[in-house]
Amino acid sequence: PHSWRSKAPVIFRATPQWFISMEVNKLRETALKALDATRFVPAAGHTRLSSMIATRPDWCISRQRAWGVPIAIFVEKATGEPLRDPAVLERIATGFAAEGSDAWFAREPADFLGADYDPADYEQVRDIVDVWFESGSTHAFVLETRADLKWPADLYLEGSDQHRGWFHSSLLESCGTRGRAPYDAVLTHGFVMDEQGRKMSKSLGNTVVPQDVCNDNGADILRLWVAGSDYSEDLRIGKEIIQSHVDSYRRLRNTLRYLLGALAGFSEDERIDPAEMPQLERWVLHRVWEIDRLVRRGVEDFDFTSIIVAVNTFCAVDLSAFYLDVRKDSLYCDRPDSLRRRAVRTVMDTLFECLTAWLAPITCFTAEEAWWTRHGEDADSVHERTFPDIPDAWRDDELAARWAKIREARRVVTGAIELKRAAKEIRASLEAHPRLFVDPAQHAGLLAAIEAMGGAAAGTPEEELADISITSQLTLLREAPPADAFALPELPGIGAVIDRAEGRKCERSWKILPSVGSDPRHPTLTPRDADAVEAWLARQGAAAAS
Repeated sequence: PHSWRSKAPVIFRATPQWFISMEVNKLRETALKALDATRFVPAAGHTRLSSMIATRPDWCISRQRAWGVPIAIFVEKATGEPLRDPAVLERIATGFAAEGSDAWFAREPADFLGADYDPADYEQVRDIVDVWFESGSTHAFVLETRADLKWPADLYLEGSDQHRGWFHSSLLESCGTRGRAPYDAVLTHGFVMDEQGRKMSKSLGNTVVPQDVCNDNGADILRLWVAGSDYSEDLRIGKEIIQSHVDSYRRLRNTLRYLLGALAGFSEDERIDPAEMPQLERWVLHRVWEIDRLVRRGVEDFDFTSIIVAVNTFCAVDLSAFYLDVRKDSLYCDRPDSLRRRAVRTVMDTLFECLTAWLAPITCFTAEEAWWTRHGEDADSVHERTFPDIPDAWRDDELAARWAKIREARRVVTGAIELKRAAKEIRASLEAHPRLFVDPAQHAGLLAAIEAMGGAAAGTPEEELADISITSQLTLLREAPPADAFALPELPGIGAVIDRAEGRKCERSWKILPSVGSDPRHPTLTPRDADAVEAWLARQGAAAAS
């Protein structure tokens, strides 16, 4: 055999060593019971560590080195028994506290033995303790000496190789001295590889330096990569992988930027109760309730990947590509005191509060930047907050089921519009007047959902459909679609035919409606926009008078 480090030949020689017995005092039994009471993430870690404990030999804790922490024991030469005298042990501890463990080698044995023992009768052990024994004792001097921490630890976190190392030694040392594991949970992760799954090495030139990633992209990108990776396997990193997280980060950041702009000047006077909101806003609150439950469950399960996927999908699909796009018209063109616009801003305030809280543990710098941008740097840190309490009353599974059907119909409308835009028959969706065909025989549930769209702060079902489709007008026809209607294969019985919107273009909202100019005071505006302008003029006049 050869030394793995020096490559020189090695001769094995049997010498006396110091051991910790696995059977005396039932250390093995205690450790195995402790593992059964410990949570493992992933769960396979329990089997791996338990099998090691069940079959391992006694623990040899002594090493013959010229450096290290000494095994501070005196052995009586005549009997071979260790000296067990509390006074001697106290002098050793006092010397170590004052001078460090090197006092064992620097001082004379008589300094520790005292007047009651003849140094000639005792052998001073010169062995050092196994470094893994040292690692296993960290729970004692890290946790038990600090008032702001507790013992045992909530979580031990390390690579999968530490089942044989730190997790293992900590368990035995703690069970031997305190009767239980030093941790309530153990999480293990894989190793970081390059994009091709190869081990990183300087010779291959495939190393990725974390500081370089931070310098090039910001620390939040690196944190997003960590949270978005499946740590139960080996993790891969490289330029393309980092770029994918840059793209995800940009979507999250853009959502926060949009909300910051949309919420400028928001006050509590604008806030309204969910019961007064249109269905679309109540659907968003339902989605907030769902995402909040998923985020909390992900935190409890250390499943950060599901958190990132859920929040990213929510921002990209539910918000940016749907809700925020649909409500731009209301946000920009409704009267500031209108019930619908107040509902929109109330929901956006909730979205901002929740997104910054959900993202703070992961993209910590971005969340803080967004928080202080809105509330000022004198405000408390976003990291001093807990997750907002989301009322269970926001959950509405029936509403969510209805809106799932409505969004399917919307996909048909927007798909038909995109074909018209590609053919350059229209330039923008507001130039379109879709005719939406819904076969009652196949989609009674969808028609019922559409009929229910009216209500608080809402228009007719057709007006609501036009709004969510971002068209000026829409006609709903309760009949099977004609052969020339656009349809999706997975949604038979629903079709759309796109006509050009009739009427004049509103100079404020750009909607094309026959009602443009019906208010003689504003001949180029819709009645809604004319009313908003009059409300603004009235406020300006009142402000000037005061």
